[in-house]
Amino acid sequence: MNSANNDLALMDLAQRFQSRFDRPATVLSRAPGRLEILGNHTDYNQGTVLSVAINRSARVVAAANPDAQDGMVCQLYDIKGKSARRFRLDALDRKRPHDWSNYIKGIVCEFNALGYTVPAFDMMVTGDVPLSAGMSSSAALEMAVVKALDALAQSNLDWLTQAKIGQGSENHYVGANTGLMDQLSSLKGKEGQLIYSDFRSYEVKNVPIPQGTAFVVANSNVKHNLTNEYNERREACEEAARILGVPALRDVTPAQLEAAKGKLSDIVYRRAKHVVGEIDRVARGCQALANGDVKAFGNLMSLSHDSSRFDFENSCPELDALVEIGRTLPGHLGARLSGGGFGGITVHLVEADAAQSYGDALAKGYLKRTGVAAQVMILTAGDGAELFLA
Repeated sequence: MNSANNDLALMDLAQRFQSRFDRPATVLSRAPGRLEILGNHTDYNQGTVLSVAINRSARVVAAANPDAQDGMVCQLYDIKGKSARRFRLDALDRKRPHDWSNYIKGIVCEFNALGYTVPAFDMMVTGDVPLSAGMSSSAALEMAVVKALDALAQSNLDWLTQAKIGQGSENHYVGANTGLMDQLSSLKGKEGQLIYSDFRSYEVKNVPIPQGTAFVVANSNVKHNLTNEYNERREACEEAARILGVPALRDVTPAQLEAAKGKLSDIVYRRAKHVVGEIDRVARGCQALANGDVKAFGNLMSLSHDSSRFDFENSCPELDALVEIGRTLPGHLGARLSGGGFGGITVHLVEADAAQSYGDALAKGYLKRTGVAAQVMILTAGDGAELFLA
């Protein structure tokens, strides 16, 4: 058996579980949030992404409950939100609009669809991934829950199936037509490494983060709900692929898109231009890293943000302000929005020696320009999701 003795946060969670449910937990898990470094909205276009798992995570502790009412009642408790939920395994169609428990119920539905039986269970959750901020707190929760339920159901699923269960929960139950990047990044992170993901072949490999650099992350504190905006952007990408006669925008080069510009409406063209450009920037970014050209990589991040701002239109004035301020600061190498957009965070690649002063100046400049206090963090690359058996 694995041991969680070296993870004090999980052990504290197990003790809280014992106190609340009057019996011991049997499984504990953690799964990190992620930063998208290059490759914005490319995953559902069968493209490529460079991402990183962060050193902040969702944590879950659980146990099957054979004594639950007729073996059908599950109990959930969110420590940070101090909120409890109950649901029945035979009434999963009863959704609470915009409720955190939907992610967990959706995961149970995905296990069921694959032919696995999740027993009645009790579960306690917590975490330190900022909510609705573009670090994928939802995927962190999903992957921690999937790890725990995989153990309780004794299904022994491979990592790709686990990732698709999390995606399926969002697509089929929550109603957000998201890609697979968030879940995959949460599972496949590695300390000190970026994650290169190909969403056609599902090739995944780790790429070293350049020495002497750091990621400064600024939370604009503009909350976002991606469901409608995300779905609209995805529909535009799919329309572009249909008109261009390809399976996905992955199959279109920047030159080919320009040649076919006249076939597309302006808005569909600009949405496609962003995605096709992002896939190209990921390829060039990998080459820049292989060459040790950190400045070129940072410039690609800045070009990515400009594309989000003007072509995909998934930025906002607050995110633009953070990027613009960052470009004026010593130690700046590149900056862009990270994640779905429409609020949330910017990620800044900076010289490591300047990271603290850069972050302080970024927060000060943002407050002066917007009147809003940004949460600024220096984040490091961490390992992917883990399961512990108590």
